Amino acid sequence: MKLSTVGLQVLTALAAQPTASFSGAEISLALSVVSGTLYPMLIRFEKAGLLSSEWETEDASALGRPRRKYYQISPVGQSRVAAEQSKINASPHLLGVPA
Repeated sequence: MKLSTVGLQVLTALAAQPTASFSGAEISLALSVVSGTLYPMLIRFEKAGLLSSEWETEDASALGRPRRKYYQISPVGQSRVAAEQSKINASPHLLGVPA
């Protein structure tokens, strides 16, 4: 699976706090990624094993809002972020930085 810049940004943000879980809304707000881009990406990442997710357990009617799904980076996702960052660090010329 190829990662877009935004996709790598999402995974990197989640990898920075690997034991934490975040709702899509929290990710969207923190990274300024619109929901129409973010949610399909989160679904793809979960299917690829880069993320795991869990629905909150509280009753939606008690919350007064829809239940939220929380996402956490998986060990596979952490490895992918590390690999992508290594590629970037090994290829500074791709960013216009002389080697």
